[in-house]
Amino acid sequence: MNRGPPGGRTVVDTEAVLVASSPRYRSVAVARVVPETGDTVSLVLDIPPADAAVFTYRAGQFLTLRAVVDGGAHPRSYSMSSAPAVDAELQVTVKRVPGGLVSNWVNDTLRAGDRIEVTPPAGSFVVDPDPDDHDRPIVAFAAGSGITPVFSIVKEVLASSERRIRLLYANRDRASTIFAAELDGLAARHPDRLLIRHHLDVERGFVGPADVDAFLDGAGEAEHYVCGPGGFMEVVEAALVERGVDRRTIHVERFTPEVPDADEPADDTGVTATQLTIRLAGRRVTVNHRPGTTLLQAARSAGLRAPSSCETGNCATCMARVTEGAVRMRNNEVLSDEEVADGWVLTCQSEPTTPTVAVVYE
Repeated sequence: MNRGPPGGRTVVDTEAVLVASSPRYRSVAVARVVPETGDTVSLVLDIPPADAAVFTYRAGQFLTLRAVVDGGAHPRSYSMSSAPAVDAELQVTVKRVPGGLVSNWVNDTLRAGDRIEVTPPAGSFVVDPDPDDHDRPIVAFAAGSGITPVFSIVKEVLASSERRIRLLYANRDRASTIFAAELDGLAARHPDRLLIRHHLDVERGFVGPADVDAFLDGAGEAEHYVCGPGGFMEVVEAALVERGVDRRTIHVERFTPEVPDADEPADDTGVTATQLTIRLAGRRVTVNHRPGTTLLQAARSAGLRAPSSCETGNCATCMARVTEGAVRMRNNEVLSDEEVADGWVLTCQSEPTTPTVAVVYE
């Protein structure tokens, strides 16, 4: 679920004991590369038995892959399309992005037997295990490669519960529909529990509020899962809210960074000037923070190669520890309350709220 910014400030105790570390990459082999569509492949990973517990995951989560391309290391986050209750092997799915460095490398270069570096699974776009919700239907909206975590959730829920699922899945055309045959097969095997409506843009145009509203008819009270391109998710979220859906039942997985609206003031922290000190890989730099930018952006502007991946608050690749001052996170999907209390923040989502801030990348 995309919970949005926490309500208060993150105040750091400089004497706190270190209790967390940056995600550690593990080298794993690619068991198989499975073509899904003309521009999408799935990577089946051969997880060593010794790392099986480390790679335990929940349906809807993702991992971060670090690709070495043209001499540089480039992390990217991809959702699992496998489901732990159904699939014996862990699988992620990668759709080619025009001009995308890593997605094109994955689609064009990776072969069975190659080794890649990945982090353990993370993410909170998952089905709530609360037993009180076990009878609550699930209504999902996906577009394009946004189907990946939703597909994992659909398989998991069908295999491990009696819950009913409705899925509105939007694509350009049938040929670009990832997992089309598998989804139709699931619907055929579970006609009383799984309803899928394929929305093809070439036939009906882009999904609009009326499409969302019509799909909700008869769904009743449900948990809602949304994943896809930014414009698609904005339309779906707005339509759900307009319909009166409880925001607490709307779970969103964002693949792309969010940026402040150009019409809004960039700085809403109340801090007029901040001196920011950053320590990374043996270097220590002090810069004047530019209002409206994140700690990660400041580190990059200072010439530091700060780690990052999703840049939406959904992974922990960019995490660092604030040792002086306070910051506010716009979004946090992965750090626990204990980690935040101990000073850990997601630098891609953090802005200073005090005149001086010191940050250490461990």
